Amino acid sequence: MVRLTNLARLLRRRHTDAEYLLWWHLQKRQIEGVKFRRQQPIGEFIVDFVSFQRRLIIELDGGQHAVENESDEKRDDWLRTQGFKVLRFWNNEVLQNLDGVLEIIRSNCLSPSPNPSHQGRENIRPEGK
Repeated sequence: MVRLTNLARLLRRRHTDAEYLLWWHLQKRQIEGVKFRRQQPIGEFIVDFVSFQRRLIIELDGGQHAVENESDEKRDDWLRTQGFKVLRFWNNEVLQNLDGVLEIIRSNCLSPSPNPSHQGRENIRPEGK
């Protein structure tokens, strides 16, 4: 666990432009008063952003994720078994359509699943992506 925590600290210092931009809007409870953490270890994974209060994880994907799709699906499946909902966005979506990304995040912060046992059953990605 110490190794994973150290890696998470390193990732916080070596963020992408998209991660930095999104964090600027997620930090300090700016979206509906919801607290997010970044580069947070959960189990054997490090997630980009998480709200433990809303059981919501936000992952930003670069080009390498087009190839790693199967491992991302397994990771998301495990996170869902832990009660999290996973939202995935491409880095270029954050950079080119930040308002749209923030609206999707905001709506997920406002409307928790009506059935908590089914929260996070789907991997949300804006249409056409």
